[in-house]
Formats: sequence, C-alpha cells, structure tokens
Amino acid sequence: MGLLRRTTLERLAAAPFTYPEVGATRDGALPAGYDHVERSAVVGHGREAFDRAAAAVFRWTAQRAAGLRIEASGPASTPGTVVLMTAGLRRLGLDVPCRVVWVLDEPDRRGFGYGTLPGHPESGEESFVVTLEPDGDVVYSLRAFSRLATPLSRLGGPVSHRVQSLALDRYVTAIRRATR
Repeated sequence: MGLLRRTTLERLAAAPFTYPEVGATRDGALPAGYDHVERSAVVGHGREAFDRAAAAVFRWTAQRAAGLRIEASGPASTPGTVVLMTAGLRRLGLDVPCRVVWVLDEPDRRGFGYGTLPGHPESGEESFVVTLEPDGDVVYSLRAFSRLATPLSRLGGPVSHRVQSLALDRYVTAIRRATR
C-alpha cells in the first residue's frame, strides 16, 4: 500500500475512466492527442511457448517484473477487473490504478487492455497481446496511448516518458522468460 494511496479496489470499481477513447488499443489506429507506443517482439516459438506466454500475460507477470506490486479484484482475463499497481518503496510508493477494458481469448491470440482510473499519473490505455504466428513464432505486442495527467507527472515530463519506456522493455523481457 503506497503512501500516496487515495482509494481502494472497491471505490475504483465504479470510478470513471480518465479518457474517452475506451477500448481504442484493441484494434485500429490509436487516438490523436496522445503519445503513442507500439512495440512487438518475438518471445518464443511453438504452441507450448504461446500457452506459457498467454498465461503469464493474464497473471500480471509483466507488471510484476517491472517492479510493480499488484492488488487486483480478479484476473486480467476478466473485463472489469480493477488492478491497483504500486511503484516504488512499499510505504512511499505511488499507486497506479487501472481497469481491464477488453479481453481477447482466441486460439492464436490472447491478451487484454486496461485503462487508467482517477489517481493514475497518466491518462490512457495499454494493451498486452500474445499471438501465435503461422510460422510458429510467438509475438508479444504492446500498444499504448497516454498523456501525463497529474501535476507531478507533468513536472517529470521526459522522465515520466522514459519510465514508461523502461517498463515496456521489462514487460517484453518478462514474457520472453515465461515462454522458456
């Protein structure tokens, strides 16, 4: 539980998203007026690697590997699940609240997207999708659109963007490790 915590999972369950384009990371172009990030990497090969990668995505493995502590109202595989991630020191951490917006559960594509809730330092959405390509490659794809939402994050400007980029690198590394 972070020092900057202002809410609980129960309160966040009914909280509005902090952006209007809910679900925009699922397909198509990302909305204008935000910073965009799209990253894909081959993380393994074959059906078993795909299954392990998808299971890791739904267990919040990537977020934990980035150093976030996770408190969730359910699994990432359930739309509406609220997740309260805490970054930093246990008592002095910054809470990062999100809610699962959509879930993809197809034979060769699995993943989810979550959107920001009040109290998150950014406003926007991120998605985490694993695909088993026809050639057997397992591809982990991340898509995000965001803008800085709090005075503290805006003060950090370029540092805030760098932190997000480093987190995405750790997400890819974590899912790659999970496929082994």
